[in-house]
Amino acid sequence: MLGVGAVLFPFEMASARSVAKAKLSKFGIQLYSVKEEMVKDAVGTMRKLASFGYKQFEGFDGGKGILWGMTPAECKSLLKDTGADFISSHADVFKNLDAQAEQAAEVGMKYLICPYYGAQKTVDDWKKAAEKFNSAGETLKSHGLKFAYHNHDYTFKMLDGQLPQDILMENTDPDLVDFELDMYWSHVAGYDPLKYVARYPGRFKLCHVKDAEPEGGNAHDRGVLLGSGEIPYSEIIKNSKKYGMEYFVIEQERFVGTTPMQAAEENAEYLSKLKV
Repeated sequence: MLGVGAVLFPFEMASARSVAKAKLSKFGIQLYSVKEEMVKDAVGTMRKLASFGYKQFEGFDGGKGILWGMTPAECKSLLKDTGADFISSHADVFKNLDAQAEQAAEVGMKYLICPYYGAQKTVDDWKKAAEKFNSAGETLKSHGLKFAYHNHDYTFKMLDGQLPQDILMENTDPDLVDFELDMYWSHVAGYDPLKYVARYPGRFKLCHVKDAEPEGGNAHDRGVLLGSGEIPYSEIIKNSKKYGMEYFVIEQERFVGTTPMQAAEENAEYLSKLKV
């Protein structure tokens, strides 16, 4: 214990700083969180989100393509103006993948992500899905991008004694396929997000950060503002980095007493102050 007036030498000062928790320097938003606003004015919405503190965007195809009708040049100009990066987009990765990959690469995206793949009824079906993911990953690798898969709760429901998410993890090539863990969906399915990330270090590079109110309602209808639910994000974010998590993307789909843009602003404020 240091006495009053004690002097910290440089190595002791560094040690003291390492004990203090830091704040998350960058975080993103899945633009689907404000989908109606994106339809009305994609450029204006992205500028507003950047003013809330979002430094990363994750897109989705709302019918205007992954760049929302912008040319790559226009999109890059917007990103430069806002100081944000377009890190990824959810997309139909099994249709026109080369063309989408060219656009994505030109604006600096790292990933194209399969957002949903839930019609599989057998273990073999999930193994075949893993093969499709590997194939799409090969295509994206040729463009300098990587494939990722975003889960819902259905991959965390046992099927013939196996977990579909495990099947995907164990039958995809780590050089071709990464995963985006939707922490809400794993949580409401009964799987601790941090423990699952720790089971497969290096495989989860992105995650969706959204909170869940305590159990009692439908699993699909428990989304709440960050910090008002039961998921311990300070611990999860801090520790998931140890296992390779790089991108923390806010998403919200349920809004009670707030608008999507108000929620986006409040969620950004929460995450910007979170000690991790």
